[in-house]
Amino acid sequence: MKLNHINIVVTDIPAAINLFEKHFGFICIQNRKDVIAVLTNSDEFALVLWSSKLNKDHTARYPENFHIGFYQPDRESVVAIYDKLQREEVVFESEPRKIRNTFGFYFHVGSLMIEISVIPASFE
Repeated sequence: MKLNHINIVVTDIPAAINLFEKHFGFICIQNRKDVIAVLTNSDEFALVLWSSKLNKDHTARYPENFHIGFYQPDRESVVAIYDKLQREEVVFESEPRKIRNTFGFYFHVGSLMIEISVIPASFE
């Protein structure tokens, strides 16, 4: 069974659209008044951005360690993304480094944690 979409809650829809289009190959195919947006990529995966304004308490909270990740083919690609993200309003946990059996880094956009790393050796 193929996972075809995920819905994530963000506090700033336009900023999230910009981040995912600029750095992760998504394109916005629908934006409903900056409260719900649908993005897709070349894998036909749908990323639904849901504004925290639509939540009862207007917050965007995730459980500890919840994150989404983007695997890269090599260390150079990880470092290149890290370098490009330096110009964005994101909060880094660290510079790219060895993480368990891979190489990468984590950063936060609001309360959402994102991982950029090389495909772990155990997956190859």
